[in-house]
Amino acid sequence: MGQTIAEKILSSHSRKRVKAGDLTIADVDFSFAQDGTAPLVIKTIRDIGAKRIAHPRRTAFVIDHSAPSPNIGVSTLHRLMRDFAKEYKITLYDIGCGVCHQVIPEGGNVTCGDLVVGADSHTCTYGALNAFATGFGSTDITASMISGKLWFKVPESIKIIIKGRMPKGVYAKDVILYIIGELTADGATYKSIEFTGEVIRRLSMEGRFTICNMAVEMGAKAGMMEADDKTLKWLKRHSSG
Repeated sequence: MGQTIAEKILSSHSRKRVKAGDLTIADVDFSFAQDGTAPLVIKTIRDIGAKRIAHPRRTAFVIDHSAPSPNIGVSTLHRLMRDFAKEYKITLYDIGCGVCHQVIPEGGNVTCGDLVVGADSHTCTYGALNAFATGFGSTDITASMISGKLWFKVPESIKIIIKGRMPKGVYAKDVILYIIGELTADGATYKSIEFTGEVIRRLSMEGRFTICNMAVEMGAKAGMMEADDKTLKWLKRHSSG
């Protein structure tokens, strides 16, 4: 029996074949937190007493949600993140680098078939690169950063085929807002959405990121797309290697 994209990626990272509904522990390719969620990650790691991060080069903090800092309290949290990143030798995208959901893929941190977790609900954005990318709470991200692994319930999948051509003045954001309106805010709860069809193939990578970014707004665990030449060319331009 064939597998969905989500099942294929979670199987490859679990080192065994898994299907929708299974619980599995999988190897994570990349973990991150932003300035709204990283302070709890840091506190939890300190409380546990962990002295190292499993994969420092595949771990990042991004300061983007309160940038520049609006007050001394936030400035203190930013300094906490900088100090931690330096001590644990993880990547830091500081103020001015950009928004996490742009700098992480553009920094060459994600590629096709990856398993990515972030302490941010819109981590699903990177599904446009044919990655299984999903958001978690800070304590789960702590576990991922320390162990390099995380547990998952393999989601069921919904395939959405978008046909035809977008008329002038209609953009990717309009498409995904329409889909969310049809499925409703909880219509895809804990599902993996596979977006495909003529419209997706014609979209720029920026448009594809926009659609996957909004998958969580209908409750989805992930929003994903198949890789094509456009995907591979984009990845080549943004490769860290």
